[in-house]
Amino acid sequence: MKDYILKDTLVKIENISLKFGEKLILRDINAEVKDIVRPGCTQGQIIGILGPSGVGKSMMSRILCGLQTPNTGTITVNNKPVQPGVVGMIAQNYPLFRHRTVLGNLTLAAKKSNSVSKIQEYLHHFELEDRATYYPAQLSGGQRQRVAIIQQLLCSEHFIVMDEPFTGLDPLMKDRVCELILKIANLHEENTLFIVAHDIPAVVSVCDRLWLFGRDRNNKGEIIPGSKIQAEYDLVERELAWEPGIQSTAKYVDFVNEIKDRFSTL
Repeated sequence: MKDYILKDTLVKIENISLKFGEKLILRDINAEVKDIVRPGCTQGQIIGILGPSGVGKSMMSRILCGLQTPNTGTITVNNKPVQPGVVGMIAQNYPLFRHRTVLGNLTLAAKKSNSVSKIQEYLHHFELEDRATYYPAQLSGGQRQRVAIIQQLLCSEHFIVMDEPFTGLDPLMKDRVCELILKIANLHEENTLFIVAHDIPAVVSVCDRLWLFGRDRNNKGEIIPGSKIQAEYDLVERELAWEPGIQSTAKYVDFVNEIKDRFSTL
């Protein structure tokens, strides 16, 4: 086990519930994300949000981003109530202005006076320097994804939700996206990514903590309305984080199967 300590709370979720009319979507969601500090390196946080379709993961994402107001509860980021723009959202379709170049899209997203140097720094980090004058239609899907990520880093700085980043990708591209996620997280100590996905193996391979969403059942096996976090897994303590090649180990395969088995109960 590598040395690390948990310091300040970066994100705190308290008593979140959400309903539309009489339909309860989320119920009593409580969780927190602490700053992981490791000697000699910059260590961001990556939280996986897993659960079957229809359990409210997308709604939870919108609440995290300040785009949806819950009926009860609060979310704080660095001890301040979350507001739109504090936590960025990277949607599946990577929306960019088609009539603007990569540089034009990023300039619109930037908020600070040092935006030009910051944009250039990110273009270098994400290997897009030679695509700055390209339009979105001239980019590959992976390149558009990287531009969308830079947009959110410029807008939100440290906190990002990625919605289904593995959808439709072949195994090689999934590996590259996992590498990209790790790279983003470790650019800054506070960088915190929430990965919302159905792809259990990919999420487990990249996260250091996992929230498993689902619904309770009564003693007759009937579903109780309102999803909540049914289990929270610390993948660092399970020695499933920060290790290259973890996917080839027996403990990784066993854990993925454990999560898959739980899906039938959620």
